[in-house]
Amino acid sequence: MKYKDKNAVEDAYASAQEAYKKLGTDTEEAIRKALDIPVSIQCWQGDDVTGFEGASGLSGGGILATGNYPGRAKNGDELRSDAEFAFSLIPGRKRFNLHSFYAETGGQTVTRDALEPEHFTRWMKWSAEKKIPLDFNPSFFSHPLADSGYTLASGDAEIRRFWIRHAAASRRIAGAFGANQNSPAANNIWIPDGSKDLPADRLSPRQRLKDGLDEILSLPQDPKTITDAVESKLFGIGSEAYVVGSHEFYLGYAATKKIHLCLDMGHFHPTETIADKISSTLLFVPGLLVHFSRGLRWDSDHVALYSDDQREVCREIIRQKALDRVNIALDFFDASINRIAAWTIGARSLRKSLLEALLEPTKLLIEAEQAGRNHERLALMEEFKTLPFPAVWDKLCLDADAPIGPEWLDRVQDYEKKVLLQRT
Repeated sequence: MKYKDKNAVEDAYASAQEAYKKLGTDTEEAIRKALDIPVSIQCWQGDDVTGFEGASGLSGGGILATGNYPGRAKNGDELRSDAEFAFSLIPGRKRFNLHSFYAETGGQTVTRDALEPEHFTRWMKWSAEKKIPLDFNPSFFSHPLADSGYTLASGDAEIRRFWIRHAAASRRIAGAFGANQNSPAANNIWIPDGSKDLPADRLSPRQRLKDGLDEILSLPQDPKTITDAVESKLFGIGSEAYVVGSHEFYLGYAATKKIHLCLDMGHFHPTETIADKISSTLLFVPGLLVHFSRGLRWDSDHVALYSDDQREVCREIIRQKALDRVNIALDFFDASINRIAAWTIGARSLRKSLLEALLEPTKLLIEAEQAGRNHERLALMEEFKTLPFPAVWDKLCLDADAPIGPEWLDRVQDYEKKVLLQRT
């Protein structure tokens, strides 16, 4: 479908540009900044968090990918091809986020604690060719040594030692990514450890987790190549009563160790927003990794949308002038819909939210607030909602040579027919 031609986009944009200009907002600058913000896109949406270790699907770890839509990527070549196609539909700078079990080992069995940068050679070559920097995550799930529900916090010393070695290996790999791309790779540590029902001892697992993290992070890495982060979760499947790595635990740990704190929008209470946490946490930690996701009832990983919650988080990042201290990433997986469409919906909605935040005439809001005219502040917030934002979004897509409006759906349908359905 042809949504709008170039002339229609330009005409609508000219009118919108004038409207924003009257409020002191430079739309050209906002478009440029919005396109320049790197968004790390999660590889695991493309294959339902299955990886390349031979598993038939995601298992354990308090998370679940539901659905059986055809066309799941089953190897690195398919995953990279799907990602490249999705990238063509998504405007702006992009990064690609890998988990450790996407290693390509040439058919050889390599345990997770023995992984090395060489097992990601093809990824790094692709990254350099496509100019898409990589980020990384150790994988503490879908593994026999995670079946107890405990990894770094396990009471079994041998299990704990395995996962410490794995996390250390992951940091070496992330460092190699950063050196290869001349940009630090975010290395995010999330573990699923917790209890289905009420524990009698909440302290000991947390002490073991702290000790394990201390050892992992004591191994030197060049800060120019890696940015370490730790991520909390409220609960998961099988850990409804107690999660070792809670928000309070990791907030204290990140502040003490001066590392990044990961805030995942889906890892808190379903009615709790992370927007208010941004200004608070940035007072105490060097930076944040924000995972844009959508919690729905018990599940934390629905496709990110242009929702009030997401828009408010983006506004807070922009209002705090924190782009240089916040790494922005997507984290969701839905096996019930076309996976490339899921990537595209989530990434375009996030870029749209960032653009809207950059267009906000924040100065007027702050002036009204500082003068005690809170009625004016509230009124302006309401009036800003009906500014001609869609016209500026269309212009951003036009400038980035990305599809305008729902035009991208036709391309996805064609790719599904020619590529994805052939895999089944």
